Amino acid sequence: LLCPCFIYGAYVFLPFDAPLLPTVSTRLVYTLRCAAFATFPIVLGMIVSGISRLCFSALEPFGELQREVEIHRTYVSQSVHLFILYFFNMAVLATYLPQEVLKLIPLLTGLFAISRLIYWLSYAIGRSFRAFGFSMTFLPLLAMLLWNLYSMFVLEPENLLA
Repeated sequence: LLCPCFIYGAYVFLPFDAPLLPTVSTRLVYTLRCAAFATFPIVLGMIVSGISRLCFSALEPFGELQREVEIHRTYVSQSVHLFILYFFNMAVLATYLPQEVLKLIPLLTGLFAISRLIYWLSYAIGRSFRAFGFSMTFLPLLAMLLWNLYSMFVLEPENLLA
């Protein structure tokens, strides 16, 4: 319930508009540029994972991974998988959105980055708390997927393979 409220509030109250993007290629480049910001939590997770692995494996390099190292490694691998799904859905979404609503692309990118950081923090606190951060990532992804499928098969079925 919070994700639509966050997106709507940011859409209404943040004072920026998407640039004029008349062609599909310019929309895809815009989405690619916005998606570069969504990699920030993943790169930060890789750095922290490397540092924690270096610190904890200094005592026993071939031993079993500590919980602190495992948390960061799991976070990075899950974030990479979700980012790939998120990026492809955003790229398809950018081709179907009207020009007035293209402001959603950077907002969804920001939501992804913030929700992955919340997931990381809640996962480090305890495994039972991570559902909130994961749902903030997964439910917008699911909504984008459903909108993309609706747009492809219902709104424009004649341009499905064009």
